[in-house]
Amino acid sequence: MAEASSGSRKLLWIMIVLVVLSSLGAAAAIYMVLGHGNGGEAGQTQVAAKPEPPVFARIEPFTVNLSDDRYGSRLLYTGITLRVGDEQSKKIIEEHMPQVRSRLLILLSGKQASELTSVEGKEALAQAIIGRLNVPLVENQPPLDLQEVLFTDFIVQ
Repeated sequence: MAEASSGSRKLLWIMIVLVVLSSLGAAAAIYMVLGHGNGGEAGQTQVAAKPEPPVFARIEPFTVNLSDDRYGSRLLYTGITLRVGDEQSKKIIEEHMPQVRSRLLILLSGKQASELTSVEGKEALAQAIIGRLNVPLVENQPPLDLQEVLFTDFIVQ
C-alpha cells in the first residue's frame, strides 16, 4: 500500500508541474501576441498611429434650377459638406465661399434631374465637384486636399 501512495504522489506532482508549465506557456504566448515581447515597439506604434479627427468644410444648403428635361423645369435643393485633409484647405474654402458656391451653382445648373437621381449620378456629381473645386480659387493658392463630397441634403423636385 505504501507503493500505491508514493505512486499517486508522484502522479500528483507531475500533474502540478504540467499545469504550471502550461500556464506559463500560455502567459508567454499572450504576452508575445499583445506585442510586449518586442521591446514595446508595438505600444509606441499604437500611440503614434492615433487617427486624427476628420476636417469638414460645410457649405450652406442652396436651391438651383436644373436643365430642362422632358418634365420641364426642375429644382435641386442640396446641402454639401466637404471632407478635407487639413485645416489649411478648410480655411481656403471658407475664405472663398462665394466663389465656391458660384462654381457649384454653375456646375449643378447644367445637370438634368435624371442624371442626379441615381446613386451613380450622385457619385459622378461628387467627383465633378472635386474636379471643379481643385481648380485654384486665387493665384498662387496651395492645392486643396479635397477627400470627399458629402451630400447632407439632396432633394430633386
